[in-house]
Amino acid sequence: MAKGMTKTALVRLLAEKLELTNKQTAAFLELLADTAVKETKKNGEFTIPGIGKLVKAERKARLGRNPQTGETIKIKAKTVVKFRVAKVAKDTIAPVKK
Repeated sequence: MAKGMTKTALVRLLAEKLELTNKQTAAFLELLADTAVKETKKNGEFTIPGIGKLVKAERKARLGRNPQTGETIKIKAKTVVKFRVAKVAKDTIAPVKK
C-alpha cells in the first residue's frame, strides 16, 4: 500500500501551484490547522468547503467490556472530535455504484 502525501510534499505542491514560497505555504497550512482547532473548540464545528467538517461531540457514559478479562467496566462521558467528509469529496473519491 502506498504512503500518503507528506506535509513537505503537500507544501511543495501548493507552493508550486500557487507560485508562493515554501515558507509562505507552510505558514498558511499552520494557520489553517490552528484556526480549525480554535474554532472547533470555541463553536463546536469548523468547515473546510469541499473537504469536510470538524465537529465536537459529547459521548455519554456507558458500560463497556475489558477484552482481556471480559469484565464489565464503566466508561466515563467525554468530549470527542469527529470529521465528517463533505458529500462532494465522498462522491468524487468513492462514487456510488449503480
